[in-house]
Amino acid sequence: MVLGPGSVSSADAALPFTLQSRVETRDGSGEFRVVTARETWEPKQTAIIVCDMWDLHHCKNAVRREAEMAPRMNEVLAKARAQGVFIIHAPSSCMKPYEGQPARLRAQQAPKAANLPADVGQWCRQIPAEEKGKYPIEQSDSEDDDPVEHAQWAEELKAKGLDPRKPWTRQIDVLKIRDEDAISDSGVEIWNLLEQRGIKNVILMGVHVNMCVSGRPFGLRQMVKNGRHAVLMRDMTDSMYNPKQWPYVDHHTGTALYIEHFEKFIAPTITSDQILGGQPFAFSGAVHVKE
Repeated sequence: MVLGPGSVSSADAALPFTLQSRVETRDGSGEFRVVTARETWEPKQTAIIVCDMWDLHHCKNAVRREAEMAPRMNEVLAKARAQGVFIIHAPSSCMKPYEGQPARLRAQQAPKAANLPADVGQWCRQIPAEEKGKYPIEQSDSEDDDPVEHAQWAEELKAKGLDPRKPWTRQIDVLKIRDEDAISDSGVEIWNLLEQRGIKNVILMGVHVNMCVSGRPFGLRQMVKNGRHAVLMRDMTDSMYNPKQWPYVDHHTGTALYIEHFEKFIAPTITSDQILGGQPFAFSGAVHVKE
C-alpha cells in the first residue's frame, strides 16, 4: 500500500500564535527580557511533533508527570488535527508495534527531500547560539525519584520482563494516533515528510525538554539549525532534573530555568491555551511554567 501526502481537509482559519523569546538588554548588564511576537500560521503548513511520550520510563516520577500531562496533550492534538495541522508521533525506539499501520507507512514512504540536511539523522546537543550562555541545570543525575521507590520501580519493571533502564515499548495510549497522522523516530523520515507536505512551521511537545525534545534528530535544535520555523510548546513538556543537583531548586523550577535558556538561545515558545483556550497547563503543586 502506497500512501500519498493526504490529510483531512479543513476550512478553518489560520492559526494565531504569540511566540515568546528572551533577548539580551542593551545596557551591558547581561540580563534578558521577555519579548513576544504575534504570528499567524496556515494549518496546512504546520506540524506538531510529539517527542518520546512513552508508555513507561526508568524514572517513576517522570511517568507520573507524563500521565498527568497526557490528557491535555491529547486535547491539543485533537483540536490541532481538526484544524488541519499534521500530527507526527515520535516515540523513539518504539517503531515495531506500529509496523504496517497507515501512519507508520506514511513516514516510511515519504520521498527523499532534495534539501535533506547531511546530519539530520544525528543528535544535536548544542547549537552555536548556546555558547553565549551558561547551561542552567546539572543533569548528570537526572532522576528525582525517592531512592527506595526507585528501586521498587526497577524491580517491578524487571518482573514484567522489561529493561529497567529502557522500559518503553510504545507511545502512551492516552495519545490517540489517527490514520492521517505519521509515526516515526527518524530525523530523515520526518524531514522528508515536512518537505513533501510543504510544512514551514513545527511545534515540538513531549519529553524531556532538556534532552530529547531539544536534541533528537527530529528535535528543536536540528529544526532551527536547518532553517525550519520551530517552537516549543512550553507547558506541554517536562524535564529530567534532580533537585539534589545544581542549582538545587525544585523540579518544576529546574524545568523553567531550562526553558528560559531555550528561549534565549534556541527558539521561541508557545502554550497550549493558544490552541485550546483557557489557561496554560500546570502540573499539580506547581505554578505554571515561568513566564
